[in-house]
Amino acid sequence: MLNKQILLAQRPVGLPKESDFKLVESAIPKPAEGQILVRSLFLSVDPYMRGRMNDAKSYAPPVKLGEVMVGGVVGEITQSNHPQFQTGDVVEGFFGWQEYAVSDGKGVRKIDPQLAPISTALSVLGMPGLTAYFGLLEIGKPQSGETVLVSGAAGAVGSMVGQIAKLKGCRVVGVAGSDDKVEYLVRELGFDAAFNYKTTDDYLKRLKELCPDGIDVYFDNVGGPVTDAVFRIINVRGRVSVCGQISQYNLAKPEMGPRFLWKLIEKRARVEGFLVFQFADRYAEGLKQMAEWFNAGKIRNRENVVQGIQNAPRAFIGMLQGQNTGKQLVKIADCK
Repeated sequence: MLNKQILLAQRPVGLPKESDFKLVESAIPKPAEGQILVRSLFLSVDPYMRGRMNDAKSYAPPVKLGEVMVGGVVGEITQSNHPQFQTGDVVEGFFGWQEYAVSDGKGVRKIDPQLAPISTALSVLGMPGLTAYFGLLEIGKPQSGETVLVSGAAGAVGSMVGQIAKLKGCRVVGVAGSDDKVEYLVRELGFDAAFNYKTTDDYLKRLKELCPDGIDVYFDNVGGPVTDAVFRIINVRGRVSVCGQISQYNLAKPEMGPRFLWKLIEKRARVEGFLVFQFADRYAEGLKQMAEWFNAGKIRNRENVVQGIQNAPRAFIGMLQGQNTGKQLVKIADCK
């Protein structure tokens, strides 16, 4: 048996291409003392991976050329030489784009398959859920009755943000990239309103229509012209939680836009970026609350699943283009 792996073959210019990746086969690694061998079941593909493909260090080092692409995985332990893990345990960790991985157990958490489908450890009960939970509640600090706007609202994080905001008693408006996504947000997830930015000519006008009392909290996953318009109607003491800027990730040159910082003076508003990892010591708290809401049916979760490790690049590129609704996953194998 061989281990299929997806390597970073070259650094992309603009939107990644499938040729930027390389599928290789190698011998399945053997775990040493204190290590585990994990058989991958589900792989998560996420926007942050685009930044890791560049030859520049930001919050994390870049993936080296010829190295396995980084990524979160839910897998099953097939061999354990580690005292805290047993063969058959289902675990989640950053095992990368490959069918088998060896780990020393650091940063690996056990998953209880009886509590929820194991794939949710990469969506509502994983990093996207935690990102939404802490990014909204700790950075945005929404109060009942306030208006919360979410860009990338039909994605893995945005869809959770909107639902949490509704649970907190807020009016929630979403921005998405298709009419089907708009309908999903309003009809299935309970958003008060949403609009398709691809068919909207005047973002400011549309935001004024859907947010007649202004915007108190903006959860930004996308950046670009929508974000520029938001600053025109941000309320006094408004908060902007910057989670991502996916509209900018694939640009060869920075996109020029209006200079809006003077609005922050006028409105005494606050803009703060964050990384979910800064809340690592509180993950248990976030996962407990998200699990309670999910199991009580107060939060819905949608997953878009592509089959086969060889299709991970295609799934990743499609996610960057907004082809998914909810969390984009790659199913690598079935749990035995």
